[in-house]
Amino acid sequence: MDFKSYIKIVENYPKEGIRFKDITTLMQDGKVYKAAIDEMTAYAQDKNVDVVVGPEARGFVVGCPIAYALEAGFVPVRKAGKLPREVISVDYGLEYGKDSLTIHKDAIQKGQRVLIADDLLATGGTIEATVKMVEELGGEVVGIAFMIELGYLDGRTKLDKYDIFSLMTYN
Repeated sequence: MDFKSYIKIVENYPKEGIRFKDITTLMQDGKVYKAAIDEMTAYAQDKNVDVVVGPEARGFVVGCPIAYALEAGFVPVRKAGKLPREVISVDYGLEYGKDSLTIHKDAIQKGQRVLIADDLLATGGTIEATVKMVEELGGEVVGIAFMIELGYLDGRTKLDKYDIFSLMTYN
């Protein structure tokens, strides 16, 4: 399926010079959204995933249905101040700024096999921070799945020791 034909490009959002890839137009078509999630799930099927981790917010709309299909748990990664129990945190860089991410301190158990899922790989900062937290808690990252990869931003190089799947790539 040509998933790119369902992605709307929004010029100069969230700031001048950025060509934002909007996945909401893909998600509005139930059959296409299902096909995208099915392909991402197929990538993870043989990885014996215990838990799927997704950074907010679009990592939730990608990661939750994958976790459901794999019969695995789902763990949210959120911005500072959004999780109610004890957390660990990591600061990271975005393609257009800096931020901090958190995960519950008891969310990942030592030795659990973790799939990280998100909508987009850009510079890799968000996922690099997510990987650090998962590994700090003792989880093993067995794969990272993205709906979209922006190849021209070279984020994959920050994650070169991990198995990465991208449903579609923009170069």
